[in-house]
Amino acid sequence: MQTHEIRRRFLDHFVKAGHTEVASASLILDDPNLLFVNAGMVQFKPYFLGQQTPAYSTATSVQKCVRTGDIENVGVTTRHNTFFQMAGNFSFGDYFKKGAIEHAWALLTSSVDDGGYGFDPERLWVTVYLDDDEAHAIWRDHIGIPEERIQRRGMADNYWSMGIPGPCGPCSEIYYDRGPEYGVDGGPEADEDRYLEIWNLVFMQNERGEGTGKDSFEILGPLPKQNIDTGMGVERVAFLLQDVDNVYETDLVRPVITKAEELSGRAYGTDHESDVRFRVIADHARTAVMLIADGVNPGNEGRGYVLRRLLRRIVRSARLLGAEKPSMAEFVAVVRDTMTESYPVLATDFDRILGVAVGEETAFLRTLASGSRMFEAEAEEIKTAGRKVFGGNEAFVLHDTYGFPIDLTLEMAAEAGLSVDEEGFRSLMAEQRKRAKDDAQARKHAHADLSIYKEFVDRGETEFTGFAELTSEATVLALISDGVRVPTATVGQDVEVILDRSPLYAEAGGQIADIGIITAPGLKARVRDVQKIAKKLWVHKVTVEEGQITEGDAVLAQVDAAWRSGATQGHSGTHMVHAALRQVLGPNATQKGSLNKPGYLRFDFAWQGQLSAQQLADIETVTNEAVAADHPVNTFVTDLDRAKSMGAMALFGENYGDEVRVVEIGGPFSMELCGGTHVQHSAQIGPVTILGESSVGSGNRRVEAFVGLDSYRYLAKERALLAGVATALKVPSEEVPGRVEQLVERLKVAEKELEATKAAAVLASAGRYVDQAERIGGLLLVAEAAPAGVGGNDLRTLVTDIRGRFGTEPAVVVLLGDADGKVPFVVTANKGAQDLGVKAGDLVAAFGPAIGGRGGGKPEMAQGSGSDASGIPAALSAVRARVAEIVG
Repeated sequence: MQTHEIRRRFLDHFVKAGHTEVASASLILDDPNLLFVNAGMVQFKPYFLGQQTPAYSTATSVQKCVRTGDIENVGVTTRHNTFFQMAGNFSFGDYFKKGAIEHAWALLTSSVDDGGYGFDPERLWVTVYLDDDEAHAIWRDHIGIPEERIQRRGMADNYWSMGIPGPCGPCSEIYYDRGPEYGVDGGPEADEDRYLEIWNLVFMQNERGEGTGKDSFEILGPLPKQNIDTGMGVERVAFLLQDVDNVYETDLVRPVITKAEELSGRAYGTDHESDVRFRVIADHARTAVMLIADGVNPGNEGRGYVLRRLLRRIVRSARLLGAEKPSMAEFVAVVRDTMTESYPVLATDFDRILGVAVGEETAFLRTLASGSRMFEAEAEEIKTAGRKVFGGNEAFVLHDTYGFPIDLTLEMAAEAGLSVDEEGFRSLMAEQRKRAKDDAQARKHAHADLSIYKEFVDRGETEFTGFAELTSEATVLALISDGVRVPTATVGQDVEVILDRSPLYAEAGGQIADIGIITAPGLKARVRDVQKIAKKLWVHKVTVEEGQITEGDAVLAQVDAAWRSGATQGHSGTHMVHAALRQVLGPNATQKGSLNKPGYLRFDFAWQGQLSAQQLADIETVTNEAVAADHPVNTFVTDLDRAKSMGAMALFGENYGDEVRVVEIGGPFSMELCGGTHVQHSAQIGPVTILGESSVGSGNRRVEAFVGLDSYRYLAKERALLAGVATALKVPSEEVPGRVEQLVERLKVAEKELEATKAAAVLASAGRYVDQAERIGGLLLVAEAAPAGVGGNDLRTLVTDIRGRFGTEPAVVVLLGDADGKVPFVVTANKGAQDLGVKAGDLVAAFGPAIGGRGGGKPEMAQGSGSDASGIPAALSAVRARVAEIVG
């Protein structure tokens, strides 16, 4: 049975049983505790936490999930996968244990002809929580599983929670016995390779308190409603029904391995080391493609770092298998071909996905070249020093700074006749992982208590009147102060006001909230901010300036008209800049985020590399031409599929409802899904001035612009500035650039002349230092303070010149400077001095502490910098003492 059919049968089974089919959420959700969606229940958490009331009592979904906590183990065994699909059924106060068990058993054991999976009931085992006699009885007495195939297990195995205070409960897991060829008898307790878990039924019935780990928290008591959350691993069921040994042999994963075999010339299944690399490619290619499809771009932190790591592990594994040419495009295409049936976006957005993946491959290949050069330099120094071990710290720096994989370091070290301090490397890696884990745990926290808003969320969405009017009559439904509902608020109090209807825009979609006032006879409250709760309840944050406001009051809510006018200019201007970007750069310049407010906008988009001045000029020109064309701005509501078929652009990672609002400016020029406020004609935006562009992470750029009057004021200021420069230079404005260029060139020439004069003066002092050389044992030593103000580069030049004047006679030169609060130093030992046992790097270790300095280098030359100039005399004494100790 193919994986796509397994998915479809699951959903059909539960839809026929009365469940509402819910589409998979994006892998990126606004959850403070999650990097990626890692379980089927994540999108339903507001219902389980009691923050919102669902529109259905039962639901079913197949959720795409990513877990990267054990990324290093991927491929080492066949059990670990970073991307997987979790099929689930959910009950929100409807059926409980008996219903969940019946549904699961029916699907698993019904014949294929009847829509089931056709598993042999005699090969299914179940586990229950230690004291869950109810579930045990249902399995034994109602389903008919023999007592010997039901096992009781503790909290670590059969009790579920989110890892933070909130809902929890016992669970029951269903296992399939793969047979004695896969392990020992005795059920899941004895061997979880032979007895493979395929479905987990969570009976969400209690609330847990604070604590860490799977079993070190207090059970506070029962939940108001009993809920069901189940998860069936689609990939695990697939490899059982396809009669293969593991996930990597299934229909959606094996084709990637086959492609890797073609590109590398090696066969899967011949040796463990190669098999690990094949599996890494197959697993990571799927995960990377799905992450990019949901809007993640490679970066140096958070989600972007995970994606970068996955892509680079693919490149590295392919290289180690022997694939000489770039291969990312081939793997991405295979994932598209195998996964599109369930995820059509992989085909429709393939060009963008491919561009991101291949761009990271290209960047990493350059990184590998840089890392290889660093490795070779370090290896050469190790050999010169007569050592045989490549240090763990150096291997860690290569890995951490350059992204250079340890197994590549091991391979290159072996080729160079060196071993690697793997224990030291892994110790440093363990420390880094512990820091990351501690940081992640510190960021985890309980979900905000939004229960005080639940009554109003359940009533339905706040009626937003702001598209049609700026002043609306409304009724005060509630007042909330410091998380507590209050009956009234008086002058000077800050309070949250919930109205039944409002013209004030609540912050969303990059547009910041409106400001305004709420009035009634004797009342004036200043609205400072408006936020949404559960995407449907408007909460006005106000300060009472006159009188008092009371629950139940009839009031007038009014938007600040000037603010709204500027806000609409900013938001419509953002759409125009977005359209211009795509026209100038192409369709791969996809939106990653935005912010707009009166007079200003910024727009983040996916793009590799800095934009040229010409590209920015073209974007500004296209934008302003579209503004000047005075295009009508049309808005309409339609269903999501129709909007997309019309070409409307959506923001990656955003979850849209069945109905969406489309904002169209100038027909095909700009069409986006958007719930914000806009001008009525594009000319009302006014001039748009692009301020510049910058990087906001790898693969992401940001443009900023002024619009309307702010644009005019900015241009007027720039014009005045240019006029002032023209006056100072005594040339017309149009000649200013040429004149400035001449002045800059003259300045460069003068600076070069000054540097040459300075260098000549420094070198002129070389003879004096040679004359002052001390003889210690069989060598000459110059250990002195350098001329005041001489920096590192000049110091190195001077030291090299002094050393050259000694010819072949053994000599050591140490000069310490005092420049700009730092103590630069350079140490050199010629070949004669090295033959006597004096090495530059060793001398740094001797005098460095006296000046609070550090540095390093080769036996011939070392340099660095200190921070304490008062220690220079002591440092020079330490040099003399160390040289005397060596040469006696």
